[in-house]
Amino acid sequence: MIKLLGAVLILFAGTMIGFQQAARLAARPRQLRQLAHALQRLETEIGYGHTPLPEAMERTADAVPEPLAGLFRDATERVNGPEGLTFRESWEQAMTSGWGSTALKKTELSIMHRLGSTLGISDKEDQLKHIHLALLQLKAEEDAAREDQTRYEKMWKSLGVLIAVLVVILMV
Repeated sequence: MIKLLGAVLILFAGTMIGFQQAARLAARPRQLRQLAHALQRLETEIGYGHTPLPEAMERTADAVPEPLAGLFRDATERVNGPEGLTFRESWEQAMTSGWGSTALKKTELSIMHRLGSTLGISDKEDQLKHIHLALLQLKAEEDAAREDQTRYEKMWKSLGVLIAVLVVILMV
């Protein structure tokens, strides 16, 4: 009876691990789309609204879901904070500290770091060009993430179940 209960728990745990990995693969393209939407919103605020950068960041944070909203909100709080950080420093610190809560990879982090190094120090047209470049790079990453999702999502689900079955067989 105890072996049967242990086998069921192992099967459940293995299946959940596989489904969790598959969900992480599915979250990446969605978060890339949300990040692109956030940058488009930021582009609109800067280009057409003539909004100051910290206020544009706050409005962008209000328009996107978590965990991405937290990145923009954190950058705004750091630039307005008592430490007196430059926008670049606050952007990089916010991206680095909050990146672990997303399903995004280091490639996207480097894109965001490059974008942050130009925001706030150049004129409006240059900032818009850099945002547009980041959007193009994120679109390419989203396409690659979507390919990975279709290629590996079903594999992770099956692999979780199969490894759990193997452990149960070895246990018996």
